[in-house]
Amino acid sequence: MGDPPLTTRPYLSQGKLPVKVIASTLRKGNVVDMDGKLYVVLTAQNIHPGKGTPVTQLDMRRISDGVKVSERYRTTEQVERAFVEDREHTFLYQDGEGFHFMNPETYDQVVVPEDIIGDQKPYLQEGMAVMLSTHNGVPIAIELPARVTLEITETEPVVKGQTASSSYKPAILSNGVRTLVPPHIQAGTRVVIMTEDGSYVERAKD
Repeated sequence: MGDPPLTTRPYLSQGKLPVKVIASTLRKGNVVDMDGKLYVVLTAQNIHPGKGTPVTQLDMRRISDGVKVSERYRTTEQVERAFVEDREHTFLYQDGEGFHFMNPETYDQVVVPEDIIGDQKPYLQEGMAVMLSTHNGVPIAIELPARVTLEITETEPVVKGQTASSSYKPAILSNGVRTLVPPHIQAGTRVVIMTEDGSYVERAKD
């Protein structure tokens, strides 16, 4: 069945107590409540050692003061996911104040500080729909689409005799981010990139 869409999760709209979820289901941008303090998940990694219990490694930022912490949980352990309001917003523009987003239903605008955008900043595109999490009306986390389409602006030419299956080569995307692409990909090619880590997925279909 999977999770219901973000916009229809019942507990998010009712303002109830934090909800217990299994650690392995946490994702970047989720907010957890530890000892009454809120932390936003920066990275979530499920680790399956050869022997021993699988664990979930969470790197988090404490919302109150920005302090970063790392925690390990057994993947089946329960963690309190905090009450936050997740709503789709559209990215408008960036200025000295921060990053401006608009709620497409109410047309209300909200300014999100750069430290919340973090390393996702290069992937923001005008008109992009994102999931913005707020706690008591304050923006605390943002979730970008998993994939974006960007153009390769610079890469090395193909070496004669190099096959498509050989190692990837460095390339620079139109947003300035460096990535690795298959040897046959040339400058000017539009490619699909994962926003989480900047990795190449495939050549764009458009």
